[in-house]
Amino acid sequence: MNHPRHDLDEVIHAPVRFSIMATLAAAEKAEFAYVRDTVEVSDSALSKQTATLEKAGYVKVSKGYVGKRPRTWLSLTPQGRRAFEAHCNALRAIADHPTPETAA
Repeated sequence: MNHPRHDLDEVIHAPVRFSIMATLAAAEKAEFAYVRDTVEVSDSALSKQTATLEKAGYVKVSKGYVGKRPRTWLSLTPQGRRAFEAHCNALRAIADHPTPETAA
């Protein structure tokens, strides 16, 4: 047997990282502050979790300026989009996986 939980991505599975990935999946890129506020975490927590996702190759961090103010943007890499989609599919498969009571 191959339970769908084996298809979960351990990097994405952490709640804050999953929330970051979900936020970024809805856009081409998002400003750091927008992601922070949407996911409801501190700057340091977002920075730490983003570094983990970046190291895995799932998130790209871009820095630039708006006027004279520095800005940081986050975006999913193509690999990150594929990994997020696969993770969501695994979650759906777990939710739909028959239990012994329903399989009888």
